[in-house]
Amino acid sequence: QVQLVESGGGLVQPGGSLRLSCAASGNIVNFAVMRWYRQAPGKQRELVAGVTNVGILNYADSVKGRFTISRDNAKNTVYLQMNSLTPEDTAVYYCNAVPHIYVRDYWGQGTQVTVSA
Repeated sequence: QVQLVESGGGLVQPGGSLRLSCAASGNIVNFAVMRWYRQAPGKQRELVAGVTNVGILNYADSVKGRFTISRDNAKNTVYLQMNSLTPEDTAVYYCNAVPHIYVRDYWGQGTQVTVSA
């Protein structure tokens, strides 16, 4: 089975930085697209950033210029560097992966990011 495991979340002050990691394991050795989503309590999950296996990038307008997504295809790992964090960035951040041979989207369990003074 495919498993995605997020790490790197935590408590950070406004203006601070965090780097999230998502490591994939299982039968699928690479993915067409890997993305980061986030969800605050009572709100819908929203797309934060995505990257394809050939390096095409997408960002939500709210994080452009502050967040950077990257991936290491050999490691099946995607990263999210988050800078200039604000309380509005507080959410559970989820990793999402789409295989080339599509069965379904895969999701991690999430990692909590809390931005508070």
